[in-house]
Amino acid sequence: MRPYPFTAVVGMADLRLALVLSAVAPAVGGVLVRGEKGTAKSTMVRALAGLLPDVTVVRDCRFSCDPAEPDAECPDGPHPDGATGRTRPARLVELPIGAAEDRVVGSLDLERALRDGVTDFQPGLLAAAHRGLLYVDEVNLLPDHLVDTLLDAAAMGRVTVEREGVSVTHRSRFVLIGTMNPEEGELRPQLLDRFGLTVDVAASREPAERAEVVRRRLAYEAAPDGFAARYTGSEAALAAEIAAARALLPSVELTDDVLVRVAEVCAAFEVDGMRADIVTARTAAAHAAWCGRTHVTTEDIRVASRLALPHRRRRNPFDAPGLDEDTLDDALGDDPEPDPDPDPPGGGQDDSGPGEPGSDTGNSGDAGAGDAGDSGDAAGPPPPDDGEAGGGGEQRVGSGSPYRSKLFTVDGTGTGAHGRRSRATTDDGRVVGVWPGQVRPRGARPHLVATVAAAAPHQRAREHTGPGPALRAQDLRWARCEGKEGNLVLFCVDASGSMGARSRMREVKSAVLSLLLDAYQRRDKVGLVTFRDRGARPAELVLPPTASVEAAAARLEDVPTGGRTPLAEGLLRSAEVLRVEALRDPRRRPLLVVVTDGRATSGPDAVARSQQAAALLAESGVASVVVDCESGRMRLGLAARLADHLGAEHVPLGDVRADALAGEVRQRTERTERTERYRRAS
Repeated sequence: MRPYPFTAVVGMADLRLALVLSAVAPAVGGVLVRGEKGTAKSTMVRALAGLLPDVTVVRDCRFSCDPAEPDAECPDGPHPDGATGRTRPARLVELPIGAAEDRVVGSLDLERALRDGVTDFQPGLLAAAHRGLLYVDEVNLLPDHLVDTLLDAAAMGRVTVEREGVSVTHRSRFVLIGTMNPEEGELRPQLLDRFGLTVDVAASREPAERAEVVRRRLAYEAAPDGFAARYTGSEAALAAEIAAARALLPSVELTDDVLVRVAEVCAAFEVDGMRADIVTARTAAAHAAWCGRTHVTTEDIRVASRLALPHRRRRNPFDAPGLDEDTLDDALGDDPEPDPDPDPPGGGQDDSGPGEPGSDTGNSGDAGAGDAGDSGDAAGPPPPDDGEAGGGGEQRVGSGSPYRSKLFTVDGTGTGAHGRRSRATTDDGRVVGVWPGQVRPRGARPHLVATVAAAAPHQRAREHTGPGPALRAQDLRWARCEGKEGNLVLFCVDASGSMGARSRMREVKSAVLSLLLDAYQRRDKVGLVTFRDRGARPAELVLPPTASVEAAAARLEDVPTGGRTPLAEGLLRSAEVLRVEALRDPRRRPLLVVVTDGRATSGPDAVARSQQAAALLAESGVASVVVDCESGRMRLGLAARLADHLGAEHVPLGDVRADALAGEVRQRTERTERTERYRRAS
């Protein structure tokens, strides 16, 4: 089946432009496409490969060397001057989510090394993508070390492999395109910065445009070849425009005035480091070449800033990337110079549908069709501290500023998804031993030294005439690695009336927000259960387990307080959520964080029922933490007792801060110094 034509996709002007500019200037650093499912992200990336110019490569070179400029360090080289070349289309290489590091960067051919005594390097996906496109769908779900490897290769244009007796370096220059759904979790900020451009896409809300999307998709599915043939002319025209812009790009001049204006824009958005300035300048030059000019205008800088800066500006931890247009206008001046060519090439979009080249609306579907409350101060009087009289009325309290929280982990060694919280057996990380046997453990890589050592004592007894050692299947050893895993962190938050007293809920929300920020940094999934006696649902799953920590932070801000404390119901609801999630994702170990003052005041035998629920959770083996929110001089210690029944770690609310102990020591030291100064003065 022929791929869906790039020019047949309706709308998506920003994404279209970002992809084209990356094709014109691969040094820009690729594109990160953020958007909901079914918005043609994958379709446009796959269609872009057909628009790239053909490449000439050295015949029989596995690393796609250019005959006119071969790589001096190519593992298949050295290539002689005037090496025979052949022309082939630019490749689109897709990196699957489950790919191991060996598959990405390449590895030693262990079988040949042991059989023939030859060190033979097997190239990986980064070699295959050289001079083409590397596409990573759901890039936010890749382990951090793989994403870092990809982005380093994209920035340096070269891959170096030093492992298992192999020392290889080769060129790897490609256009990196990553797509992701923010609902499934964000990229780490330091990795987000390594993408040159970013675009947020969404499905169109215009009925006429959505109807055109469906019309084209149905026509494509009915006759793919015939549908694609209708766009042959526009595809060829766009490919020619990209080739012409590539040829013109070296002639585009970045004057000192242009560089100063780029620097002023980047400074206005308080971006960190210099990568933003470099990428913005390169993108502005690419846009000028795309418009057929050799000089950069204010409009080129404006377009480049809208694509290169949204994910680099300083923002709060859970803010989505975005760019304030007023700040951009101020940085560029009140009266930007007019673009001498206000109608740049339109990306070759066919005009048979309602999608206009300048439209920034998206379309629904992967192939141009379908893949398929305010926070603030509390309102009203505060509830009574004991929560006994219905809480004194519902209130909503916002949170304070987050801080660096104490690290809580799950005991033992897991096998869950890559993360940064608890110990786990992983397919990367430091080698802590070997697995013997013919059956390869999941994700394990061969351990060359241990394999040879296991075979060495048997060499004299084995008949062998080859240059390498005589090996048997029982000699194989696999590296046993240990790293970190991400966990399911389920928050069970007391939202009863007693939690709203003396601004306690503001402190609680700040603590939970800080723990959410910690979960975001450690690649955890999170969920949120709240409990308060306000009707038929005393305990509510406010947010099902998700990788979108931003969603959890937003739901937390909207949690109201009031009513009695149905502690047992909150614990039982949490137990049910953890049971269901264990069936869905059994390898991800849970960590339950109960945030409460320990008072159980709702229903008959409230205390006894809460203890029974805690014992049930303890028997299931769930790792738990009780954050004690009790305050004041007269404390009952109920949260500490709850922690005992749960078998959980007991942490006072003030100790959630990572520097809580250091702050207490500092305060005591300051008090001692003040006392000593007073004694000396008197």
